[in-house]
Amino acid sequence: MTRWTGLLTVMVLGAGIMSCDDAKPPAKVTRAQVKRTGPATMEIIPVEGQLPYCMLFTMSEKGVIRQLTLTRENRSIRCDPGRPVANTSFRVPVQEGKVRVYIFFSDERVPAGSVAQQLYDLRDRERVTAMDLRLPGRIFVETLEFTPETGEPEATGGIVGAGGVVTSDGGTAPDAGTRELTVEPLAN
Repeated sequence: MTRWTGLLTVMVLGAGIMSCDDAKPPAKVTRAQVKRTGPATMEIIPVEGQLPYCMLFTMSEKGVIRQLTLTRENRSIRCDPGRPVANTSFRVPVQEGKVRVYIFFSDERVPAGSVAQQLYDLRDRERVTAMDLRLPGRIFVETLEFTPETGEPEATGGIVGAGGVVTSDGGTAPDAGTRELTVEPLAN
């Protein structure tokens, strides 16, 4: 009886190994997408089915790490699928070059300080995964890339003086600070 049991065990294990070799690797799940909103601005949009909270960090080619989702409590924020994170666009400084955008999805609100410190400690790694982090609950990490481009200079608006007259261009003109501005009172 032990021969038959041993033979059946070997056959079952052999069949299991063969079926594992034929299996395709799982497809990579995309958890968010980057949407360019300007030459150096982007929105991060979570896709359907993600954990409810997230926080964003960027790491530039020059090694600068920035936390994009800052709150008073310094914790992850609610991230709704199909809507930009924090309902805002984020600006990436052109002089820092291409950035890796780290999106940390979680099932509970996670303190951002510990994530920032761990990301700083892992800054030399090519890839950061949830397994590299010491965080509570379920965590998924999505890494995307964004390359800022130089574009049109941004308008900062004019400075409004007495009577609602624009007295300056806000210092954005090429001759800003070197010309004399004339403000004429409004006629009543």
